Amino acid sequence: MIHALRRCLSAPETLARLEALAAGAPASAPVSLRLLLDRGTTDWLTLLPADAPYWYRARPDHREYRLAIGHALHVTSAGPNRLAALDNAFAGFCRDWRRNGPAFAFAGFAFDAGNNTPLPNALLAIPAIMLESVGGECSVTLSAPAGRLAQAAAEWPHWLATPTIASAPPQRPSRLETLAERAWIARVNAALRDIEAGRVDKIVLARSRTIEADAPFSAATVLGQLLAQQPSSVVYAYGNGQPSFVGATPERLVRLVGQRVDADALAGTSWPGSLALSETKNRHEQALVVQAVCAALVPFCENPPIAEPAREHAAGQLLHLRSRVAATVHPGTTLFELVRALHPTPAIGGFPVAAAQAWLAEHHEQRSGWYSGGIGLLSPDGDGEFSVALRSALLAGNTAELQAGAGIVAGSDARHELAETTAKLGTLLAALVPPITPESGDSLRA
Repeated sequence: MIHALRRCLSAPETLARLEALAAGAPASAPVSLRLLLDRGTTDWLTLLPADAPYWYRARPDHREYRLAIGHALHVTSAGPNRLAALDNAFAGFCRDWRRNGPAFAFAGFAFDAGNNTPLPNALLAIPAIMLESVGGECSVTLSAPAGRLAQAAAEWPHWLATPTIASAPPQRPSRLETLAERAWIARVNAALRDIEAGRVDKIVLARSRTIEADAPFSAATVLGQLLAQQPSSVVYAYGNGQPSFVGATPERLVRLVGQRVDADALAGTSWPGSLALSETKNRHEQALVVQAVCAALVPFCENPPIAEPAREHAAGQLLHLRSRVAATVHPGTTLFELVRALHPTPAIGGFPVAAAQAWLAEHHEQRSGWYSGGIGLLSPDGDGEFSVALRSALLAGNTAELQAGAGIVAGSDARHELAETTAKLGTLLAALVPPITPESGDSLRA
């Protein structure tokens, strides 16, 4: 496949076709040329760049894999109006976007509108090279501003180095986390006191774990493990040198296709040896999310949203309760408007949303990168989908920071909630430390 891709990039007719698409367009207008490569299925991970911006999004059980390399155009924002700013910027891109077929932009944002480290708080980008493998058909979409097509075409081959996917590095002995765990349990108990006092119904608390290894972590290796271990999740990544933000999420924030909107109401967690999903605590958590998602969508909908009955949804070794919420939105409703209305859901922040957000700010909740924010894919015709960035890790050299959260409601047990976060962190640990086959004779240091 790589040979077909290189032929497309070097063929004189490729630049000629881009220039024909760009005829008469403003110099800043995006121009996108889609070219078919071959039949087959590839996850593109051998092409993950080491020193260029990239985005990755895959749904293994749908045979859908996308890797975007480089930025043709991008915009960043932060603060309370960050998503409106991205919405306006995307509308500007779309007004003059010249293309011969499907084209996409990517976007990501942090949970906290004021968090700018180590990733941009909110980022929207049209990729320079977009590699797709969907349903057994592979293609590449090449994009650049109309005013710099020749310069962009000269840059593209340099981004297609083929680094070897490294094996998982041996981990250094873990530091004792007793003090950190005690501090987290104290925060759970503080939340329970305020829930009992009626100040809030639910608080979602995050915790992190830092893993150090004897060699740099490979984003491609971790993503490959997540593809194998969580085929029913959305496996995602964003990177630009150091660090890389990678993960696998079971939760859709919102999808818009035409006027049809779909959102997940996902909450409640079980794992081997835990409480069953049918327990009252899990059902209560999930009901709060259904209520909030439906309420957030109502102002945009022609009819009241319809929520499916809750069903079990697998995410690796974990099970969640999930209801799909669907509705028809008013004409002209944008995907970013829906994201602004829905984020944060009670599944990642708490309930009522405003009170929970105030509680988290007061208690200095810290979430790194885009954990529990969103990561999405958008098309110039207005369709697209955002996922909640859960089960994530920030990879920076020899260090990996893993994050997970748990929903605290009346009747929650602090020790059980700690165990839930440990189980969630385990989904990323399993990707950082792939199983050793008996033939290898080696073992990794825990």
